Amino acid sequence: MMTCIFDLDGVLVDSAKYHYLAWKALADKLGFVFTEQDNERLKGVSRMKSLEILLEIGKINMTDAEKEEAADEKNKLYRSYISKMTPEEILPGVEDFLKELKSLNIKTAIGSASKNTSLIMERTGLDKYFDAIADGTMVSKAKPDPEVFLKGAELLGSDPKDCIVFEDSEAGIEAAHRAGMKAIGIGDENVLKEADLVIKNFVGFNVKMLR
Repeated sequence: MMTCIFDLDGVLVDSAKYHYLAWKALADKLGFVFTEQDNERLKGVSRMKSLEILLEIGKINMTDAEKEEAADEKNKLYRSYISKMTPEEILPGVEDFLKELKSLNIKTAIGSASKNTSLIMERTGLDKYFDAIADGTMVSKAKPDPEVFLKGAELLGSDPKDCIVFEDSEAGIEAAHRAGMKAIGIGDENVLKEADLVIKNFVGFNVKMLR
């Protein structure tokens, strides 16, 4: 039985921009420029790894304690942004596709490294479409490790080979394949060339195309 597992940021909702704004604010405070192009390197990557990349860009050294403090500061800022999110921020075509999956009794899960997944789901009203949530509160390994997708399959009682993952990052596509799952890339086909299929967004996308 086919199962669909979705990444959250940049796939279902436009919360990826809030990560960028929070990291940019931290970089501004540390005295260097952090661009949207730089931010591409942080997609699908854990918070601490993202901080390491940020510090590398700014050529800044920090102790472990300072890193913990900086990551915590970034997260507080990010949470302040997402706590104001509304259903308006669900990406185009997403709800139509999720409603179709629900009407066909196709099982669905979230597979996201974010520890703030539940807050975003609640704020946008997406929680009603999902049977399970595997997120950063349950897993310790970041993508491209397949842990979060395998956890999603486990929560649904699904065989990984029956799972299709929807992802917007190269690390996420790799994680899906390492889990033995098919991967659909959402975004630029030049970036997501390892995906089994790439779509620009969910507008007009349906289950028939999936099969």
